[in-house]
Amino acid sequence: MPTEKAQPDVEKECTQPQLDNRRRKFFRFSAYVLLALLGIKAVVSPFVHPHTASVPHRRPSGTERDELFLSVPSSESALAASRAYATHPHLAGSAADFEDARVILKLFQTEFGIEQPTTEPIFSAGTSESRNATLLLTSPFATKPSAWIDVYYPVLNTPLDRTLQILGEDGSAVWEANLKEDGDPLDEDASTYRDSVPTWHGLSRDGIAEGQLVYANYGSKADYDELVAAGADLTGKIVIVRYGAVFRGLKIKGAQELGAVGVLIYSDPRDDGYVIVENGFAPYPYGPARNPTSVQRGSVQYLSSYPGDPTTPGYPAYEHAQREEGTNIPKIPSLPISWVNGQKLLEEIGDLYVEGENGEKTLSGKASASKIKLVNHVDTKVTPIWNTMASIPGHIKDEVVIIGCHRDAWVLGAADPTSGTVSLHEVIRGFGALLRNGWKPLRTVVFASWDAEEYGLIGSTEWGEDFTEWISKHAVAYLNTDTSTSGSRWVANASPSLANVIKETALKISHPTTEGKNLWDAKDDEGPFQPASYFTIDTDFLWSYTATQQKLRASKTGISPLGSGSDFTVFLQRIGVASSSEGFGSTLTDAVYHYHSVYDTQRFQEVYADPGFHRHVAVARHLGLLALHLIDSFVIPLNTTQYALELDDYLDKVSAIQSESPSSFDTLDLSKLSKAIKKVQAASRALDKEKFKAEKHFKRILRKLHRHHSPHHHQCRKPSRFVRRVKDWIKGIFGVKPHNYQKNSRHDAHEIDMNAWTRFLEIDGYDVRAISPFSRHRDGSIPSERYMHIGQRGPDHRPSHRKPEHSIPIHPRDEFDHPEHPDLLEPDQTRVGPYHPDHLWFDHSKSFKHRPRLPKEIKKLIKAAKRIMKANKKIIAFERGFISEDGIRDREWYKHLGVAPGKWLGYGATTFPALTEALAIDRNVTLAAYEAHRLTVLLEKLADTIEP
Repeated sequence: MPTEKAQPDVEKECTQPQLDNRRRKFFRFSAYVLLALLGIKAVVSPFVHPHTASVPHRRPSGTERDELFLSVPSSESALAASRAYATHPHLAGSAADFEDARVILKLFQTEFGIEQPTTEPIFSAGTSESRNATLLLTSPFATKPSAWIDVYYPVLNTPLDRTLQILGEDGSAVWEANLKEDGDPLDEDASTYRDSVPTWHGLSRDGIAEGQLVYANYGSKADYDELVAAGADLTGKIVIVRYGAVFRGLKIKGAQELGAVGVLIYSDPRDDGYVIVENGFAPYPYGPARNPTSVQRGSVQYLSSYPGDPTTPGYPAYEHAQREEGTNIPKIPSLPISWVNGQKLLEEIGDLYVEGENGEKTLSGKASASKIKLVNHVDTKVTPIWNTMASIPGHIKDEVVIIGCHRDAWVLGAADPTSGTVSLHEVIRGFGALLRNGWKPLRTVVFASWDAEEYGLIGSTEWGEDFTEWISKHAVAYLNTDTSTSGSRWVANASPSLANVIKETALKISHPTTEGKNLWDAKDDEGPFQPASYFTIDTDFLWSYTATQQKLRASKTGISPLGSGSDFTVFLQRIGVASSSEGFGSTLTDAVYHYHSVYDTQRFQEVYADPGFHRHVAVARHLGLLALHLIDSFVIPLNTTQYALELDDYLDKVSAIQSESPSSFDTLDLSKLSKAIKKVQAASRALDKEKFKAEKHFKRILRKLHRHHSPHHHQCRKPSRFVRRVKDWIKGIFGVKPHNYQKNSRHDAHEIDMNAWTRFLEIDGYDVRAISPFSRHRDGSIPSERYMHIGQRGPDHRPSHRKPEHSIPIHPRDEFDHPEHPDLLEPDQTRVGPYHPDHLWFDHSKSFKHRPRLPKEIKKLIKAAKRIMKANKKIIAFERGFISEDGIRDREWYKHLGVAPGKWLGYGATTFPALTEALAIDRNVTLAAYEAHRLTVLLEKLADTIEP
């Protein structure tokens, strides 16, 4: 190129030799770059975001980003969204549920600037369209936001006819329960929809049961053990238990294993704290106490066995999937009933407890004189459900942060899950505002509105089982909300590695109702109905509640581990993705939350749960800010050392169980496990040092580079008009806007321009081969580079572990409709066929010496960035390190050996579950020794993995 015609515009102090040398280096570099890039311009050009021209050139700084996001969620918007979502029933699989899925889809499209395709992007799970909608998110061609709906086909049921009777001596009914909630007209929505979704148990057994009635308290394992010790015989009996303590399905499982033929579950005011009728509170809707006709619907799946579609355990519920008989659902019928009906039936038994010599109460095990007849007929069938998904691609496409909340409800669900959906709605609005102001995330973001969570975490579980390998490879964290507001106290549960960043971000969020406080302070909030001196409360419930709160306060971080009960389960417990869940819950002095009842209404939210809707907004702000910290931080802010230190606490719990066990358990040696934990802690501390040094080094280079290219560094650095035009042309190839030579704002001068370095990183992120994806050999054959391997599945839609016999060529005439990815179209041909994103026209074998020569400082920057990325991979790998492919004994779906839902808890977490339960439940020291060894090997491997 004729360099003598390009006269630089410089100050006098710049000597001619300096200028000549600089120009020679630039044009030599430009020549190499232009030759290499000419061949890929045609490939890159179609993927430039169509809205780029309308995006402001200067992207928001980190501080501006946070301030802008936090300014968007509002109580007015949250209230309007809640009134839209919570004023009609939306049971999973219903027409209203599908319409809500489409409403969320439209929200994604509107807020994220997604052009609406002519055909709605609704894809049957397992098809090329559905799989590529997710798999392509981490490909280099994911250049703009996308949104779609995945349709899965689990087995669900809905109620037909149900009856509950007390029988006389001649077998005829002497009393029949009214199984409907009263739907008082003071709550208009409850009145309108009082019987739109009848009271029944999701996934309950169809059948008729008849027998005497026995009371079993909460129906926990301890309660059933107590009955057996008292000599009670449950064979042929119907068991009545109250809600609370353990997941409802496990109450039925325990009764079934002892020979019971049916189960009734009622809501007991003893579990309502101080806000009860006996203390002078009127029942809802006239006051804050429990409406005595309210009924808690809910799934009776054995959640701690495995969640998701009962008939496709471990693999996705495609439309034509091969199905099995579910082993995580009851074999005896059950019904949920109100306190009014429960009270009547308990009178048939008489004495529920007996008092010992020392005044302690134990279950009597007494059976009713009369018999009870329970009828539960249900319609069980394969039912479509709809996960509404969206994504915003990041600069680093192969690291993904997932944010989710379920959408389906048992009836109106103003708290569960609409309050969570409303908070997610506000996060989506906030991210939309960021996009419109030029923000692009560092990492890719995926949003999910899950379906059929209420039946057993089905929507999220099926998606997780469908994309296990992709999630394991790319997911940084999963952030969940479910019931974001049902009471006064903010609660967050999470993987220990997330605890510190959760607190850090909570301290930045204003308290929703009290000036001068922050969200973290809301962990200690109480409800508005403070007890008077004459108030009464059930002493057993108060003791249990107090013990739980003391345990939480004793936590070093204030964040408890996750068990199960919401959509984080598949991500954490099966795949090993650091996860969190948060929301405001009830205290002893809050209005009674009518969980899964028709009285979970908009009126209850506006009058009692969150007047002003400030708590909805606080959760939205925290969830979004937490996500932004995970998305945009150079080093992923997961504290592996905090997690490693908490392993000592996990081991202490095991040791405590051992010390309380028979002397034969003294033979169990936990010393090797203790040493493995110390090894993990040492490796994590080393990783801390490495990631600190890597980030410090990276930022130093970045600042130096920023100063070097700053227009204010010194005048001789200012390029000539011709040179600027050439540079801008090169940038244009990649869709990068030309440099703005205007003076930076004072605010910008103190913050690193993250987007500047990521452009260099993106260019180098894949080893680009200058080959057109649509090229052919002269004989018409397709080059080998265009053959992609795609994960094959057998005819029953289970993943195939066989190596594919053939690669699948990407043929221009392969037809499949993928309206959310028009970038895959040839200019004049039909859509390109399915492919896997890890085999996309790139040669990963190229080294730097085979590429166009880059400036020295850019090479240093890329090397420093890759050092950070290497550290990040180890940070992500920490949670994965607890995954055992063999899973937990008797419930192998759960693979996390660090934490799992307790075998007889369901909701609650058990740490070191396989080892703990071998001691506490199986009482088997040999099994415990095996589990200790298995855990030791796992932790030693984890330490080696994260060692820098």
